[in-house]
Amino acid sequence: MAMLPFIGYNAGDYFNHWIEMGKDADAVKLPKIFYVNWFRRDADGGFLWPGYGENGRVLKWAIERLEGRAAAVETAIGLVPTVESLDVDGLDVTTEQLEAALVVDQDEWREEIPQIQEWFAKIGTDTVPAMLMTELDGLRARLGDA
Repeated sequence: MAMLPFIGYNAGDYFNHWIEMGKDADAVKLPKIFYVNWFRRDADGGFLWPGYGENGRVLKWAIERLEGRAAAVETAIGLVPTVESLDVDGLDVTTEQLEAALVVDQDEWREEIPQIQEWFAKIGTDTVPAMLMTELDGLRARLGDA
């Protein structure tokens, strides 16, 4: 979403271009997408994840996931690491902190839906690819808001 000011033509057309390119591509060669929210905070306002210097551990999980060696939990937004599948050797992180960092809060995601709709409206709902609207409808359904 932060890229909108840098897109040189209609964002809906831009997204559609990449969707169409993906349709003709070998699925094995397409990039994989992972979501993380390492800015989640604890009750005292501190970050639950120890910081950028440790993000290599997340990349390690992603690679192991692609190789079929790392466990994940299915959520409304997709698969996220299990606490046990992240390499936290040597980190001062408790299991409770990891669980809290990895949580997918459905209420938070429900609050995101109007913001996504607002962003689509900014682009122009007539040019937002139907596939993105379908994905949003799917998210709504997975969150129990269908």
